[in-house]
Amino acid sequence: MLRSRVSTYASILSAALFATACRSHSENVPAGGSPTTVASGSAPVVGKEQYFPLQSYRVGPYAAGGSGFFGGFIDYMQLINIRDGGVNGVKLTWSECETEYVVERGVECYERLKGGLNGAPVAATNPLSVGIAYATIDRQTADKIPLITINHGRTDSTDGRVFPYVFPLSLNPYSEISAIINYIGEREGGLNHLSGKKIAVLYHGSPYGKETQPIAELLANKYGFGVTHIEVPHPGTEQESQWLQIKRLAPNWIILRGWGIMNPVAIKTAAKVGFPVDHIIGNIWSNSEEDVIPAGPAAVGYIAITTHPSGRDFPVLAEVDKYVLSAGKGNMADPKRVGTGYYNLGINNGILNVEAVRVAQTKFGQVPLTGEQVRWGFEHINIDDNRLKELGAVGLLQPIKVSCEDHEGGGAVRFVQWDGSQFKRISDWVKADRALLRPIIEESSTKYAKEKGITIRDCDGEARL
Repeated sequence: MLRSRVSTYASILSAALFATACRSHSENVPAGGSPTTVASGSAPVVGKEQYFPLQSYRVGPYAAGGSGFFGGFIDYMQLINIRDGGVNGVKLTWSECETEYVVERGVECYERLKGGLNGAPVAATNPLSVGIAYATIDRQTADKIPLITINHGRTDSTDGRVFPYVFPLSLNPYSEISAIINYIGEREGGLNHLSGKKIAVLYHGSPYGKETQPIAELLANKYGFGVTHIEVPHPGTEQESQWLQIKRLAPNWIILRGWGIMNPVAIKTAAKVGFPVDHIIGNIWSNSEEDVIPAGPAAVGYIAITTHPSGRDFPVLAEVDKYVLSAGKGNMADPKRVGTGYYNLGINNGILNVEAVRVAQTKFGQVPLTGEQVRWGFEHINIDDNRLKELGAVGLLQPIKVSCEDHEGGGAVRFVQWDGSQFKRISDWVKADRALLRPIIEESSTKYAKEKGITIRDCDGEARL
């Protein structure tokens, strides 16, 4: 039974291992053994490079997400180097350090790579891991290196007054749960019709999985629905007892806050106990093809949220295909995964990181920048509809405006539904109740500042300088 559940993940894992092995020959690999570090294939341009250390994971139960995300991120940086000659002449370079999604390895990778590569200074880190992010916040703040946690991380790091070097770009966890409840309200005929309904949250047994529980409880009290939190221990291959509990509970809706192999197992087990899959809403880490294909027919009708729709029908993806993939320089071992949800999130992440460098160059010059300078760039990102068109990312990335106070910048999602062969968009952008969430975020960030002895920034005063 377990073998059938994980067969597709096993094939993805094999491809990921092959890709890592193919990149492990570089002379830039530091000595010292595990965690494995693999360097980029770009030729060094001494004095004209900007470095991105990648705490990636291409092996283990979360390899599908890691390999897709970092593959998209790398392909976008390749596009900028090949098509544009870098960012205003500054080439992008990177190296990967395999974490296997293990916090201790992620911290070791950070310490190993934070000094830069061949003289190229670090722009930012993008670990795609809540645990690694939590473990490096203080280090990176002290080192003045931006920590990018797109669509995840500490929700209160949205408050840049307290967390100047942390950016939960696009969507923080509280916005995620708020937008999902707003959508369920729409489906039920209005938020006032949620009273008396039952919602179960099936969550990954990790800090990431538990992050939204306080807001789910707050929204339940506000709108009168019942909420039950049900934990699935890592890695999520066994869920029979949880779904028997769900069967007894008989909720109207389930919110799936999964990750990796947990997602297809949840969908298959839901079908086994007879729960309608079109009343399961997957969160931002339960929304890719790698999450539904292994579940087979059981996944048809499954709904998920996204900030980065799947598909290749975006101009920026056409550019990646023209300049990177067609030239044989793509990072994905399996080209069929180009355009999946995880891959497209990597593209979006690449857009935001490169945009931060570009913006920072307007203030500090068209040269390799320090992390402190790139932090300024992130804090001044303003991607409106016109800029989205220039980037070829209309419909792929939501408009994002970051500021000293707001390190999220987005806060909206779209809903998609799996039809057996692709995810189809079934909504426009659905916004979170950011006015409700902001005081909660500030309460938490202020408490953190007091505990850490942090002086809260005066954003208005900084703007006048």
